[in-house]
Amino acid sequence: MRRAISAAIDRKAVIEAAMDGRGIPIGSHYVPGAPGYIDTTAINAYDVEKAKKLLAEAGVKTPLELELVLPPPPYARQGGELIAAQLAKVGIVAKIQNVEWAQWMSGTYGNKNYDLSLILHVEPFDLVNYTKPEYYWGYQSAKFNEAFDKARNAPRAAERLRYLGDAQRLLAEDAANVFLFQPQFITVAGRNLRGLWKDAPIFVNDIAALYWA
Repeated sequence: MRRAISAAIDRKAVIEAAMDGRGIPIGSHYVPGAPGYIDTTAINAYDVEKAKKLLAEAGVKTPLELELVLPPPPYARQGGELIAAQLAKVGIVAKIQNVEWAQWMSGTYGNKNYDLSLILHVEPFDLVNYTKPEYYWGYQSAKFNEAFDKARNAPRAAERLRYLGDAQRLLAEDAANVFLFQPQFITVAGRNLRGLWKDAPIFVNDIAALYWA
């Protein structure tokens, strides 16, 4: 079912709708530029006919109605509209429910009360959440836990990066989530300003680290 939904969604079209074209497609919960990144976008590539076939193999009768919970940011509201339209092409009726952040945090995140949702994860290196079956997406995999544990405890950098690649590939193959894109945010700053962050994800923009050269 998750693989079918992944195959039904055109990442590039979502980037256009959600981010005005400013984004990079991803196939796993990891982003270009991060240590050990591998390109997994081909594992669940956009393929409408494949999505229909996978739904049939899973015994899913269409039309299937699912609720799509969308938090306030434009990437979610705009991207969600397109995703609903794409899912409709394979027989999934995504009924959109627009919620405020408090509702998303308490219902979707806190109580796991949702079928589908669209959210931007901004915390750096949060692969550890896939080792927590109680986390809101409810993923559980002994193979992933093993790969992540090996990456965390590898004595050498090359080994760590290899295991990180294994972890990314497992998440893509399991379609643990429908991985869409890494956003590209525009920042305008004076040329003499130093210490401004350049990469994402990031927890905070450390104002104390900024200075004028």
